[in-house]
Amino acid sequence: MPECMRLLREEHVNLSKLLDALEHQLRFFDEAASPDYDVMAGVLEYCQTYPDEFHHPLEDLVCSKLRERDPKAAAAVGDLEGHHEKLEAATDRLAEVLNAILLELEVSRAGFDELMRDFISSYRRHIQMEEEIFFPAAERALTPEDWAEIDAQIANPEDPVFGAAEDERFADLRTYLLSLDSARP
Repeated sequence: MPECMRLLREEHVNLSKLLDALEHQLRFFDEAASPDYDVMAGVLEYCQTYPDEFHHPLEDLVCSKLRERDPKAAAAVGDLEGHHEKLEAATDRLAEVLNAILLELEVSRAGFDELMRDFISSYRRHIQMEEEIFFPAAERALTPEDWAEIDAQIANPEDPVFGAAEDERFADLRTYLLSLDSARP
């Protein structure tokens, strides 16, 4: 398996864990309990820091190659770059609303709940489309030379949450994710 595909799939698993964490916190919010807003903010900051800056551009690079090799398969994927831009805008918007909550500004509970649910479901649908349509199409169409070219262009900094280096900004989020993992059967 090409290194970039291994990396992209691994990052999808990690993103799914983060979406699980948001859903877990949203349950507290829905029950009028106190969610851990710092965990929510950490997930959104991570999305702004890592997927928006590294993961999605790598997928865009693979999609560009797919367009060259198999335009029909690329058409089935659709406007991947546009999807990434929408996810980035949704992440930024949700982060703004969450920041307003943290600043104790008036925010509609129902509006925040809907925004968070839309964000989670949009991200999950996006990952599912990539796993079921985009990645298999790219693996069928791209040549070993294409993969080598893409792998050579990977700008893969250390993942600030799931990597080996401890990024202090995400210490609470990392601890929370470990507690969720240990609570699973």
